[in-house]
Amino acid sequence: MSSSLRNERVRKELMREISDILRTEIRGLVGVVSITDVEVSHDNSFAKIFYSIFGSDEQKNKSKEVIEQSVSKIRYEVGRRIRLRLTPELRFIPDDSIERGARVTELINKISRGEV
Repeated sequence: MSSSLRNERVRKELMREISDILRTEIRGLVGVVSITDVEVSHDNSFAKIFYSIFGSDEQKNKSKEVIEQSVSKIRYEVGRRIRLRLTPELRFIPDDSIERGARVTELINKISRGEV
């Protein structure tokens, strides 16, 4: 299997498993937390996890704090669930692109209705 195919498989597995871990293993998350993307280094030793939180600013801040405090537990669970030679170091990065897209769509709709 080529390294790019393997890398893509690892990326998809990480996305699926981290979503499940956040849903079932991590307590204290409020709002809706979604994994929007995962970038894995070429040797699978490092992964950037992009996530989005739907909810109030207070809910977003609370969930971000819970995620930051749970990184080692999430990494442990990833290592248990996905058989890799090395469990990647995880870095969680907030992603507000979906929220920005929704705001742009809302503005476009208002403009088309003549509300702006």
